[in-house]
Amino acid sequence: MQVRVTSLTRSYQGVTALDDVTLAIPPGRTALLGPNGAGKSTLLKILLGLTKPTRGSVEVLGRDPGRDPVAVRARVGYMPEDDAHLPGMSAVELCAYGAELSGLPPREAIERAHAALFYVGIDDKRYLPVEGYSTGLKQRAKLAAAIVHDPDLLFLDEPTNGLDPASREEMLGLVADLKQRRGCDVVLSTHLLHDVERVCDHVIVLAGGRLMADAPLRDLLGGHDGRYTVRIKGDPDAFERSLRAHGCTPEKALDASRATWLVVPPLGAGDVDAVWRSAADAGVQIRQLSPRTASLDEAFVRMLT
Repeated sequence: MQVRVTSLTRSYQGVTALDDVTLAIPPGRTALLGPNGAGKSTLLKILLGLTKPTRGSVEVLGRDPGRDPVAVRARVGYMPEDDAHLPGMSAVELCAYGAELSGLPPREAIERAHAALFYVGIDDKRYLPVEGYSTGLKQRAKLAAAIVHDPDLLFLDEPTNGLDPASREEMLGLVADLKQRRGCDVVLSTHLLHDVERVCDHVIVLAGGRLMADAPLRDLLGGHDGRYTVRIKGDPDAFERSLRAHGCTPEKALDASRATWLVVPPLGAGDVDAVWRSAADAGVQIRQLSPRTASLDEAFVRMLT
């Protein structure tokens, strides 16, 4: 495991930000999810050695970040949510500065800075001040600064924040590529569930300072939830009436034309014959009949209610 947290509690002036949290982060790409105030930022600060726990123990890459923060930071990278550049600093200077803070000599730091900026797609603008960058370029520069020293583990805090759809997909592509191309495991803190489904294979959910889930993404999504997506050609009103007559529950139409429905058969997942009979009696043609799995959005809401 890249990170182990045992009975972790952190309180601030009577407010408990983390309450007896025990979890393990495996190699790969892990999502850290939770609503505002869930304790995500506090957990990241403790893992980086910036804040000490009130109680409990933490290991990051086999070391205690509270006792040996320099050794931990030499092997981890951190991309903060907020901008972290100094006024007038170019992207090359930003990355080289971060590399030197990680313990690299100046010459190697410059070489690594150019390589990291090339990797994230900042080439021709590397000598321009970061403060003049677009939001997308600023996010890329922060990512380059986080990976410039080739960390074993990377913490990303809202890396797609403020990005347009195209830039967001490009950033997620870089995140997905980090393990294969650079051998870097990732912890992605985000509130965008699409990002998690796109790049992560393990999910940790916090709410109110407590651990709600620590499991592979596929386990949270689960299997077939008993509902079917049914696409028809024909009269949707007749189909709906027929479904109800055969004991099926048409939960909702999934498009404006009402040609696609979300349907629950009367006896659950194994009773699709009732759907076929409903279509036959209504005189409509079934174009698609497929089992539906729960989405991460649904699983997330279920955990928090």
